Amino acid sequence: MSLQIRIGDNSEQGPRKNNEDVIGSVMPEGDQVIAKGICIAIADGVGGSSNGYEAASMTIKSLLSDYYATPDTWSVQTALEKVIHGVNSWVHTHSVKQKYQSSLATTLSTLVLKGGRYVIAHVGDTRIYLLRKNKFKLLTTDHVWDRPEMTHVLTRAVGLEKSLIVDFCDGEIFKGDKFIMLSDGVWGVVSENDIKKLLSEQEEPSVIAEQLTQLSIHNGGLDNASVAVVVIDNLGENSFIEEQSIARNLPVPGKLKKGDKIDDFKIEENLHDSRKNRLFKVNNGKNQFFVLKTPQPYLGNNSENSNALINEEWLAKRIVSPFFPQVHSVGLDKRHYLYYLMTWHEGATLQERINLGHFFSINGAIKIGTQIAQGLSTLHRLNIIHRDIKPDNIHQGSDQQIRILDLGVALNSEVTLPTSMANPGTPSFMAPELFNGEQASVQSDLYALGVTLYYVLTRKYPYGEIEAFQTPNFGKIIPPTRYRPEIPEWLNNIIIKAISREKESRFETSEEMLLAFEYKDRRPVSIQKISLLDQARFEKWQLGAILSIFLNILLIYFLLIT
Repeated sequence: MSLQIRIGDNSEQGPRKNNEDVIGSVMPEGDQVIAKGICIAIADGVGGSSNGYEAASMTIKSLLSDYYATPDTWSVQTALEKVIHGVNSWVHTHSVKQKYQSSLATTLSTLVLKGGRYVIAHVGDTRIYLLRKNKFKLLTTDHVWDRPEMTHVLTRAVGLEKSLIVDFCDGEIFKGDKFIMLSDGVWGVVSENDIKKLLSEQEEPSVIAEQLTQLSIHNGGLDNASVAVVVIDNLGENSFIEEQSIARNLPVPGKLKKGDKIDDFKIEENLHDSRKNRLFKVNNGKNQFFVLKTPQPYLGNNSENSNALINEEWLAKRIVSPFFPQVHSVGLDKRHYLYYLMTWHEGATLQERINLGHFFSINGAIKIGTQIAQGLSTLHRLNIIHRDIKPDNIHQGSDQQIRILDLGVALNSEVTLPTSMANPGTPSFMAPELFNGEQASVQSDLYALGVTLYYVLTRKYPYGEIEAFQTPNFGKIIPPTRYRPEIPEWLNNIIIKAISREKESRFETSEEMLLAFEYKDRRPVSIQKISLLDQARFEKWQLGAILSIFLNILLIYFLLIT
């Protein structure tokens, strides 16, 4: 069941020459309401002229259109924050360009209802209250100067400054909840007791909105008066909960072999077996091939594993990029078993090529590194951290296209991972901070990319191979030029920067790393130079031991000749 609400709003000009308040809302249907929720916003333009309305109108229109254009993989807060900062920058720039006019600025209070929760983004002195079981609570804070001589002077507003700090709060929603959004032209002249009383006694949101605006004018209000009321009639199901409950009822396929059929697909080949999942090449009967991913039979209908597979499919569906296999959509209602399908590509993983003795040229490694970085850039823009970049998960097609595989442990704010996946990954490719319990990040993905390039070029690991459950010792890096002297210095520097022990010393973003690949030796990245002794992998105690042996031999020589 989708979220069901009622919205009513009203805005009165009052004694002002212009109405500079704007209210807007979007109530999408179907998958959109599940993915993005319902958005309601109120803005009170600042300026005392038509500029105030222009700022409020631009802000509301941009917010409502841009919010629904953000990726589904972004959390509500992330989406609102990026959109509001973008709107603030646009309004502020527009204001600066029109120097002959008074500045454009507006307050903004936004309410998003999604599934069983609400998220509020707020700046200025418009307000949002919640009435729940006769308890009336203010959910926002007024951003005004708290001084007698500076009443209602805003300290924060959209367009007021080049940078903007937005307040966020969130919480659970319940059937019967009533949210009310007010401009200061209402809450400034109507008491909270009167607002609460009207909300409690009246059920029709449009009637509440109209009566409150009229009451504010009757009470002598000198400002525009605007009200939006939201009543929660039924809660919506979280899309993951719905999909996972269906998935848990689908049986895991038994042992499959070439020639077997699963729904409309015929097994052509067993591609890969891991501890938890199996990959098969399948044919749909029309000579079209796909990769089918399904859990191992011995796991049965383990809810944790089933949810992980559904989460992985949900993420993969939202990545439209040549650097990833694309999901072939088969509705859960059309499946009789637990699995999902993705496009099949002729080729092999980098690890398979290495195992077959393939030698990667410098130019080949550069192309691989560039394409992996492009793929990671796509992921990171979607707020997804891969967490298991390694040669086994990098596929190189016969068309030489690199594709990143396996989102099974990918991190995203919209996906709830099992506790057993707190910090997964392959130890030799995991960044040092992950062993200290830090959460995976863009920098840890780029570290894994650096180790992958190092390994592809040298067949070795920069800090030695790390076994599972081992406490690694991240010593000094052996530069890849030690094993491949023909590696150009600029590429050597890119790899060393990517695999730095300290997160702060690595590339900040995938785009920064891509620029380094693009500029090559025209603008090489700078790194701390590694001494010849470090390149020779001599520790201080080893150097001391060698010196001591040399001095002893010299002493024996002098004793013998005397």
